[in-house]
Amino acid sequence: MFARVAKWEGGEAEALRRSAQEIQEQAGSGPPEGVPAKGFTMLIDPEGGRSVAIALFETEADLRQGDAALNQMSPSSDAVGQRTSVEVYEVAVDIRL
Repeated sequence: MFARVAKWEGGEAEALRRSAQEIQEQAGSGPPEGVPAKGFTMLIDPEGGRSVAIALFETEADLRQGDAALNQMSPSSDAVGQRTSVEVYEVAVDIRL
């Protein structure tokens, strides 16, 4: 399994909360078109204006496809900040309780 980790900075607190709520509401219909993700986690620090989006992919090919699609997308508002980095990791441990 592979993880795509995107970090954002400079967001407004309420915009980060709204963005997280929108993503949660849209999650019932599955991942966005062209993103074969198997899981997604979003972490926000509203007071610090930061967020981290972690998308999980089964294969490296799925990761490449999802990364290309996600790089073409824009946030719903500039108020969520600017993407500062995208990193890729191999998932060594994934524990869900």
